[in-house]
Amino acid sequence: MALPRPACAAWHDRGVPRGRQSAEPLWRAIAVFRFAGLGYAVLLTAVINRGAYARLDWAWAVIAVMAAWTVATTMAYARPERRTRLLLSTDLAVTAGLLLSTAALQYPAAMRHGVMPVTGIWVAGPVLAWAVRYGRRAGAITALILSGCDFLLRSEAITVVLNGVVLLLLAGVVVGHLARLAAEVETERQHAVEVEAASRERERLARDIHDSVLQVLAMVQRRGAEAGGAAAELGRLAGQQEAALRSLVASVPVGGGPAASPSGDVDLRALVLPIQSDQVTVSAPAQSVRLEKEAAGELTAAIRAALDNVRRHCGERTRAWVLVEDEPGLVTVTVRDDGPGIEEGRLAEAAAAGRLGVSHSICGRLRDLGGGATIRSVPGEGTEVELYLPRGPAVPVARAPGPG
Repeated sequence: MALPRPACAAWHDRGVPRGRQSAEPLWRAIAVFRFAGLGYAVLLTAVINRGAYARLDWAWAVIAVMAAWTVATTMAYARPERRTRLLLSTDLAVTAGLLLSTAALQYPAAMRHGVMPVTGIWVAGPVLAWAVRYGRRAGAITALILSGCDFLLRSEAITVVLNGVVLLLLAGVVVGHLARLAAEVETERQHAVEVEAASRERERLARDIHDSVLQVLAMVQRRGAEAGGAAAELGRLAGQQEAALRSLVASVPVGGGPAASPSGDVDLRALVLPIQSDQVTVSAPAQSVRLEKEAAGELTAAIRAALDNVRRHCGERTRAWVLVEDEPGLVTVTVRDDGPGIEEGRLAEAAAAGRLGVSHSICGRLRDLGGGATIRSVPGEGTEVELYLPRGPAVPVARAPGPG
């Protein structure tokens, strides 16, 4: 049955990476700042610093270029796919060139006294753009580049230059930090939306399955028990499948399997809990047990192989227990049964005879992943298979939420 895609996938369909759409208000704010900075530059040139220019006509030419570039960058930055390193580097180069043009426009005395360059505060535009697009470090580097250009202009007014450096650095670092926080919050929000959508879809499927398949299985189990004989065995099997299906609906996310995180790890519980049935009890931690996806799949296959051995050699009525333990650096799964146990030397004989269920399906899988298996059995007291798998360095141990 095809499942509907969550609505939160729409941003991916539009080509905007998850978390990136949270920066859109910041890009609009940058556009507003540039136009405001342009207006302030016009005020400086026309009124405040009018007497500081040796070539006022060329100063107005620079203002015209600034206006054209402000419009161009506003239109370019409006589309996320255009916010490339090339465009941002061009923006930085144009802004630095316009800033340095002040040396040919103002009187030397004006620059020595720290008169504001023709660009005014407009030069902070590229700093903000780099900070929003690439983070705090990029914003700080861009601020230092423009501050170096300002120092070339007004090296004799070192106090004024230092003030500009501090302001540009603060702008780059603070805005870059805010952009990163906004992206993280948006990612968490999108994840919450996905979880909610998956939960609602699972509830809908659970209702449909409960009203159809589970009801039929329950009826087969009840009628089989009433009829007795071969029908009773059929009813018992139907009951097992009903319990397994209920567990599957309750634990597996929509989409056919456990949801992988951006780093590629999955929750082992979503793979192991569906194994539970009338004869198999599964115990797992309340919090997620994160493992790399391939490793989790192989560990689950080894668990199923161990349970298959229980059914094959001990009978369908043998009880089994699966315990999942999540420890720092290690995930351990114990499979225990109440069967007759394994006679001493029986496993070695089976491997020598070419029956490789335990040595390959269980031990071999874990050995290939850097883990292993320990089998303990006492005749008449059942068998215990302990599977252990080291956790990859990139997969953290999930902790239950605590106070504070």
